[in-house]
Amino acid sequence: MINRRTFMTLASAIACMRGMNAEAAAPLRLVFIHGRSQQGLDPVVLKKTWSDALISALAIQNLKLPASIDIEFPYYGDALDKFVNQSKIQVASQVRARGSVQQDDFLAFQAQVANELVVNAGVSDAQIDAEYGNNPKTRGPLNWEWVQAILQALDKHGGGLSADAIEAFTRDVYLYLTSDLVRDQIDKIVLKTMNREPTIVVGHSLGSVVAYNVLKTNPDFKVPMLVTIGSPLGIRAIRTPLSPIGFPRSVTSWFNAYDTRDVVALNALDSANFAIRPPIENYSGVRNGTSNRHGITGYLGDATVARKIHESFV
Repeated sequence: MINRRTFMTLASAIACMRGMNAEAAAPLRLVFIHGRSQQGLDPVVLKKTWSDALISALAIQNLKLPASIDIEFPYYGDALDKFVNQSKIQVASQVRARGSVQQDDFLAFQAQVANELVVNAGVSDAQIDAEYGNNPKTRGPLNWEWVQAILQALDKHGGGLSADAIEAFTRDVYLYLTSDLVRDQIDKIVLKTMNREPTIVVGHSLGSVVAYNVLKTNPDFKVPMLVTIGSPLGIRAIRTPLSPIGFPRSVTSWFNAYDTRDVVALNALDSANFAIRPPIENYSGVRNGTSNRHGITGYLGDATVARKIHESFV
């Protein structure tokens, strides 16, 4: 006969096993958060592009994603494009006369980002001067011709994104960081794919900024691993509007990967550029094979990045 103490011990063990089984049976989830310049594209095709790049990188290592994995791809490309068109913000190459307060604020932001990029990319003052020529106007953030000269020097000597791409990137990031409406709408799109189940989150480029903001402001999520790739969060002008920065309470571990030739992601998310506790694990060994060193397939196709995502599920 089983006495009461033994019975209670067995009951407790069974309940514990049931809890473990329920946890093991919870769906495995992976959320991909894309960056800018995805407007007009098919989200189903985009999701497949991301998934295929990751699956191929794992296959080379004789690894596979779990069969039961649930992959989500919150698509905000068209929504962001609508806000960009409504804003009427002009990048430096489009400006011909003084604009609104918002326009001037954006040009100052663009100049701050550009100045950080040229320093990190090793572009010299002489190279910028060569682009500016004999222009007599005072050099400064609200002199759009001077900012354009910086961007053109980056285009020629930065080894990565074109001047047009950098301008568009800074405009889109600026809108997300400074407009409550833009940020709320994009965050809502991402939030629709999140729940309280353990979820690995991968954010690329602007998507890493979105991922960070969403997870920082929703501490009840369960994210065993946040993976940021090609992230601009290490740029002072971008991280400052997100202050106070801190390690999201919803995240257990954070892995940041970048190509040292990727002009947008030159800064590691370390104590100098993103000082938080616990520290972020940084990996600078990516050799992104895409033309601008920033493309998603070049990041998810990296063996270390793919393996890190895989390890999050085992």
